[in-house]
Amino acid sequence: MSVIVDVALSYPLIFFTLLLPVIALYWLLVAVHIAPLQLFEHDSLRNDNLASTMVSLGFAGIPVSVALTVLFVFAGAFTLLAELLVLRWFDLKVVIIPLGLVVLWAALAVSAPLAARACRRLLRKFRHNPAVNQRCLLGERVQVVGYVDAAGCCRAVLCSDGSREVCLHGKPGCMPKEGEVRVLVKYLADEDRYRSVAEQDFLDARTRLVRLHLIERHEPEQHHSNGHGTEHSHHHNHSHHNHAHH
Repeated sequence: MSVIVDVALSYPLIFFTLLLPVIALYWLLVAVHIAPLQLFEHDSLRNDNLASTMVSLGFAGIPVSVALTVLFVFAGAFTLLAELLVLRWFDLKVVIIPLGLVVLWAALAVSAPLAARACRRLLRKFRHNPAVNQRCLLGERVQVVGYVDAAGCCRAVLCSDGSREVCLHGKPGCMPKEGEVRVLVKYLADEDRYRSVAEQDFLDARTRLVRLHLIERHEPEQHHSNGHGTEHSHHHNHSHHNHAHH
């Protein structure tokens, strides 16, 4: 028993050991209908960094709570394996913190595609359940298959599941084209429809967003440098003017 406790409280496995009761409590609240399944979902992918990250990891169409639970279970198992096979047999007093971070990152990286595949199989039978298929579908690729009415509603099916049909909200003069592949980006709860963009536009927007974040990260330094440069230039021009006056 003491060995199990020592392993469970060892670093970096303790990260998942502490998460386990939190996850168990959350699913207990879901089971008694106190906490919602779609706890982390929003109506739009815009400014929703968590949802965008999960989509980029391959969890599009999967509730974030389900995705994180399965991901942490897989990553915890890999971390436990690393602890039992390698870490506990060596004296790593000096490098245990950076090495532990590397183990955590590696466990999450290896677990992501496996967890995404497991989630899709797990939720296959619930694809038509509204509790599982509203906001969590944001980020899913769909293919337009036709029109329903003249009010701007287009029929589309998920590329990952041809039997799951959704209604796309279109605008006159800018309607999705039949056969076109698009990405769901916003859920309109009042209409039970989705707004979508062309797949290439979605990918281009993500690329621009990443670049924008990089620009904003370095902007203060550039502004600070430009400020000094401007001050220096002003001082130089003032000195030059005084010299010319004399």
